[in-house]
Amino acid sequence: MTGSGKKVLLVTAVAVTFIGATLIAQDASNTKASKKADVQDVLLNDFESAEDWRAFSTTPLGITKVRKTIQLGPIEDVFNPKELSEEEKTRFKDGLKDPKTANNVLGVKTFFKERGFDRVEIKPPHEYLIKGLGRQFSVWVLGRNFRHTLFVKLRDYRGNLHKLKLGKLDYFGWRKHTVTVPGWLPQSTRHALLDKNLHFVSLYVECDPHESWGDFYFYVDDLRVKTDMSDSEYPGSKIKDNW
Repeated sequence: MTGSGKKVLLVTAVAVTFIGATLIAQDASNTKASKKADVQDVLLNDFESAEDWRAFSTTPLGITKVRKTIQLGPIEDVFNPKELSEEEKTRFKDGLKDPKTANNVLGVKTFFKERGFDRVEIKPPHEYLIKGLGRQFSVWVLGRNFRHTLFVKLRDYRGNLHKLKLGKLDYFGWRKHTVTVPGWLPQSTRHALLDKNLHFVSLYVECDPHESWGDFYFYVDDLRVKTDMSDSEYPGSKIKDNW
């Protein structure tokens, strides 16, 4: 084979390799984009109408209750104030500017008689069914610099309860708390489509035993979950195996 022939073969091989790598990259990019499109950001409650939520405490003395109140001043993360999305900036309307269209939040009040392991829990009137696979829960919380810890309580498809830690409330101001749903938490059966998905049960705060006793307040807003619907929709998925 002549030198020019070898050059042609080499150029052809390089071109084929480049085209193949490009197609693989495009396929991977399309797969990633499709996977991203299957993940949905679902609003569980914006607390604009939260009068039906209830609070419960393990402390026998004092008052534990909830109250819907107007957010006075802007909502922004005390640790990452510039990370607020444009959609969140529009949604969290300042009550000082326009009380009629202001953003409402849910306030929780309780009383801890003494230092210990008390708990206060807030629940919706019914558990929220999570369609698809729950990937991440998030909620905005207004803290008063107590070292108490916030959790989300979930019920798996078998009926067992699980608690996931959202974080401590040891700060002043608003903060967006998020928690990823671990893979070991059973959300649905692998082999059949049943109406037995993951359930959101409640938010609750565990008291820090070294924190001071007395009245304790915190406020929540914009409870959301990211769900993965990639395995839920395919030809025949509308037929439920529950007969």
